Amino acid sequence: MASKKSGSEDGDKKGSSRLRIVVIALAILVVAGGVYIFLGRGAAPAPAEAEVVLTEPVVKGAVIRLEPIFINLKDERFLKLGMALQTTLVDKDAELDGSMALDAAIEVFSDQDIAQLVGGTGRSELKEQLIELVTESYGPQVTDIYFTEFVMQ
Repeated sequence: MASKKSGSEDGDKKGSSRLRIVVIALAILVVAGGVYIFLGRGAAPAPAEAEVVLTEPVVKGAVIRLEPIFINLKDERFLKLGMALQTTLVDKDAELDGSMALDAAIEVFSDQDIAQLVGGTGRSELKEQLIELVTESYGPQVTDIYFTEFVMQ
């Protein structure tokens, strides 16, 4: 009977040895997988790059400076606004009627709160609106607007 007991103990030892080996092997695989992912080799493949649509490059031409204007703001305040138009016109002596750009500036900035214009975000948003209106009016002749004066009182 003693021999049966030692046989079952050997079986228990062999079973527990195999279990330890399996657990250790799994632990090694998990650690190795973590290292593999951590080093970036297991990262998801990079998404396909978006197709690049080539368009004609915008040619920067003459910058045409407009005379500053005064625009009424809220609460009896005003804005002195000077602008320059970035054009695609190659001739440095080219002239462009700036009345549509000035009208757009009056439309965008009139009756605005001075607090909105003091902050960079509000001024940037209004400038984007102005650029949109001006580029719609002039078409491809005008590509951007630069403020040369922006004084509030």
